[in-house]
Amino acid sequence: MSKTQTPRRDLLRGLRRARDWAGLAARAATMDLQALREMRAIARRQAGEVGAFLDAADRRLALPRVGSRTFPRPPGADWAWRPDLWCLPAPSRGFASVTSGTHLGAEVALFHDCPLLQITIAQVRNLREADLAPFGLQLDVFRFGGSYLSLALELPAEALAGLGKNHVFRIQTTVEMETPLEIFARLNIGHGPNVDQIVQELPLAEQEISADFDLACTAINPVKVNRAWLDLIFEGPQMNQVILRDLTLSRRTRAQF
Repeated sequence: MSKTQTPRRDLLRGLRRARDWAGLAARAATMDLQALREMRAIARRQAGEVGAFLDAADRRLALPRVGSRTFPRPPGADWAWRPDLWCLPAPSRGFASVTSGTHLGAEVALFHDCPLLQITIAQVRNLREADLAPFGLQLDVFRFGGSYLSLALELPAEALAGLGKNHVFRIQTTVEMETPLEIFARLNIGHGPNVDQIVQELPLAEQEISADFDLACTAINPVKVNRAWLDLIFEGPQMNQVILRDLTLSRRTRAQF
């Protein structure tokens, strides 16, 4: 039996105690007063313990389940994805003095040209009731002397299956930051030796943060599409903490009129 499992005998013992208290409640009206005082003191102590258990249980059961890929999908989406970094525990939970090209999981890497290396990146457990993703990504930047800082996310092969210029990609994210900054999302699609790019600024002031990438404005050759990745580009990141509580991508076909 796993150490995290509660033995069945303990559960049965707890059930018997609950029945005992139900019986005592029925007898309280006729119980000897001295016995009643003693049982009241015991009941108050146990009520505190029960309350503490309920608080702990409520907190844990309110957390997003590890591995959850549940999130609202846009109408008509034929592909939707939450990367593993926001779903499952990462092999390494974080890095300090991050060098350019450092990976946090198989799909996510951080790139920059800052020689100071005063950057940390870590996977964090989401604890808020509003969170749908089990994990978030926390980025701490202190002094920054570089010209760019970006987070690259490799899209899976499923995102490219049947891809055409009639498709629209959407990024949806939940962002917390200590001080305001700008974040740009750049979708890169490789087809043969060429790469087409679409850049959108994320509307961080809005409650629902999303951006669409319409492939109609690209020159992609659907037959030659072989890779796609998303860059999140942080403008002026110094002396800031940014937490991406959730990040999802989806794909849908453009409405025809």
